[in-house]
Amino acid sequence: MISIKQLNSGYGDVTVLKDISLNIEEGEVISIVGANGAGKTTLLNTISGIITPNNGEIWLDGYRIDHLPPHKITALGIVQVPEGRRLFPLMTVYENLLIGASLPRSRSKVKENLEYVFELLPRLAERKDQIGRTMSGGEQQMVAIGRALMAMPRLLMLDEPSMGLSPLLAGTVFETIRKISEQNITVLLVEQNVKKALGLSKRGYVLENGFITMDGPSTELLNNPHIKKAYLGL
Repeated sequence: MISIKQLNSGYGDVTVLKDISLNIEEGEVISIVGANGAGKTTLLNTISGIITPNNGEIWLDGYRIDHLPPHKITALGIVQVPEGRRLFPLMTVYENLLIGASLPRSRSKVKENLEYVFELLPRLAERKDQIGRTMSGGEQQMVAIGRALMAMPRLLMLDEPSMGLSPLLAGTVFETIRKISEQNITVLLVEQNVKKALGLSKRGYVLENGFITMDGPSTELLNNPHIKKAYLGL
């Protein structure tokens, strides 16, 4: 579904990602794990078109997309839930969700998509008239995920969805991601909670200092001595 080849990307003269190559098959949950500053967010922003790569290629279903602007990439079904949620703070839950349905492919199915989001995240149905900024961090994260689902993603990219949340709320977020994956939505998960991320995904990639240093089945990565020492504290 997604093929990334020899990708180099960054900010101005600063190259953050170096020769990144990875593949994502349709229906998979893939985790990108690594420390702060490793380049995880830069990778998602480059796939989304927010950052233009210095060189390399990004392909979706055999169609090259690394030259496209963000709105066209989103229209193809690649939707990102950004780090920090980025809700419209003075808009209600319902209004924030509707923003996600602004693309032609989802505009005609607002009612069906709202029903799906409210079924998956019933708390949002209860709070649909609440102003975004008055919600807890966990509730805001659910709104951000719901907004992305309103766009009918083929690939849902989540950037640190558990950041700043209590263990209980983080567990709810991961359970929601699991349910989303069961709907045959492909998920690319960037997450500092390595144990949770790899436990949820089929395969994983380890990003360190802009390079992919390790990849493979998540079960193998969880049992890798380097992963245990560097990220799990074992």
